Amino acid sequence: MIWIYVAVGLGVAGLVPLVVLTARVLVAVRRLARELERAATRLEPVQERLNAAIGAFGGREG
Repeated sequence: MIWIYVAVGLGVAGLVPLVVLTARVLVAVRRLARELERAATRLEPVQERLNAAIGAFGGREG
């Protein structure tokens, strides 16, 4: 009967690293999402200027 408790204990102990790693991945995903949002915000004005410059030369192909 003790082997059942040992098996359950080992099963739970095996799940603990998966839970920890999942939490770390979720934190990293949040950080990456914030970083991408920050980068997009910084690139918006540059993109608008580039589109304006392209629009100014739109009729000319070379």
